[in-house]
Parts: sequence; structure tokens; C-alpha cells
Amino acid sequence: MIAALNKLVDLVEEHLAEELDVGALARRSGTTEYHLRRMFSSLAGMPLSEYVRRRRMTVAAADVVRGGEDLLGIAVRHGYGSAEAFGRAFRAVHGAAPGEVRRDGGPLRTQPQLRFRLSVEGSTPMDTRITDRPAFRLVGHAARVPLIHQGVNPHIQRHIASLPTEEHGRLKALSATEPRGLLQVTDDVAQDAAEGTELTYLHGVAVPPEAPVPEDLDVLEAQAGTWAVFPSAGAYPQALQSTWAATATEWFPSNPWRLRPGPSIVAVLELADDFSTASCELWLPVEPA
Repeated sequence: MIAALNKLVDLVEEHLAEELDVGALARRSGTTEYHLRRMFSSLAGMPLSEYVRRRRMTVAAADVVRGGEDLLGIAVRHGYGSAEAFGRAFRAVHGAAPGEVRRDGGPLRTQPQLRFRLSVEGSTPMDTRITDRPAFRLVGHAARVPLIHQGVNPHIQRHIASLPTEEHGRLKALSATEPRGLLQVTDDVAQDAAEGTELTYLHGVAVPPEAPVPEDLDVLEAQAGTWAVFPSAGAYPQALQSTWAATATEWFPSNPWRLRPGPSIVAVLELADDFSTASCELWLPVEPA
């Protein structure tokens, strides 16, 4: 996977002003575009599309500062159809318009070329179990919320707090298949999801496909397939988020599995009264690499 990610970085540099055929590279590397993009985002801390934009604007900035060429010509050479579209992308990265940078020489914000390297980690084993599950349904209360990588997501907090206390008990009573108990489900996460991107969050439980579902509950479908299950315990949500990050930095690069499309599920097994600590299971949909 490290080699595939570095080939992807090289592909970006070779085709900065063109559309990238990430799917072809993924197939040559024996993986899928979905998994390659998700691993890039997890390890680089930004989606591939954002990295490409930053690299384009880093290279374009040199042309802007040098002068001698009109801004439309620079825009077209770097893959933009108009000076206006180029200007918007340029300002988003550098914080100033191309004309201002040409006049003042800055400000400029450089995105260095990424290089992924394998470091010696993993001295602490990651406990995992692999389980094959038939199709099931996730039922509960869904909301669209922005993606937040670290810390408590206040939008999810507000969504859960808006539910009556007795509703949690009603949902728990509906739980009828693994993963058991109250679940935190995220779905519709784009391959290149940047922080702030909207996703579907569902607070609910898992039930068999044939189970009756109350009309006031939302439903997400989980297809039959294999799941990797990671236990997590400690400060909440920091320990859970660390486990999630370690799947990308340690577990996937070391195991013959890759992500497949589907919801990500957190089963909360125990939760302190003040929500400061928790024992959880992280369920990720996977397939053989």
C-alpha cells in the first residue's frame, strides 16, 4: 500500500493539469480506487482532490510571480477553463488573488510533494476479529452532519441530545443482531471527504432484514460481507479516534484486507455516566486485498 500511495503521488506530479486515472493505478496495484483514496485521505490528513489543488497552485504560483504571461494563459496551462476559476482556486490556497501576488510577491502557501514512508511502529498488537455477516439493517434516527476528524462532534452531540431519554431504551430493545446495542453509524462518506463534508449519521441499532421497523425510524442497509472489528477502550472519543487512525497507519498496511463501500459502525458497549470514558467496537466493512 505504501508503494501504491507513492505511485499515486508521482502520478499527480506527472499530470498536474489533467484528470487523474486513479482507478487504473489502483487496478495495477492490486487494490480498488475506493480503498486507495480512503487510505490516502487517512494518512495524508487531506483528500486526494485537495492535495492535487494545493500542488497545482504551488506550481502555478511560480508562474504568477515570474510574470511575462497573462493570467488566463497560466490558468489554462494549469487545467482551468477561465481566469475566474483559477483565481478562486488560487485564493483558496494562498489567501490572495493572483494579481495581488504578482504585484506584491506574496503571500504564498506551499504544499510540499508528499512521500509516504514505512516507519517501525506496531509494537503494541492491535486486537481484531474478522466476521462474515449476512445482510442486516440499521434502524434509528438519522441526520446529515459535517465530518470532524478529532474531538467531539457537536452536531452529533446535539442530534443525540435531541432524542427523549426513553427513546434510547426503545431503540436498545429493538437490537436483534450483531453488532449489538446502541450504534453510532456513519454512511455516505465520499472517497475524498474533507473535514466539514456532510455525511449521514444514524443513532440506532442493527436488526435482521425481515424484522418489522417502526414507521418513525430511518433505515440504512448493510450488505452481506466481511467486517473487521476493532475493540477500543479509554478516554472518549479520543481512544476511539486513535483506534480509527491506527487502522489506516498500522492495520491495513500489514494485513491482506482493504476497505469496501459501506457504513462504518461504532458499537458502544460501556459508557461512563459523564461520557468521559467508553468501551467500544469499531466495525469496518472489508474485503480481501
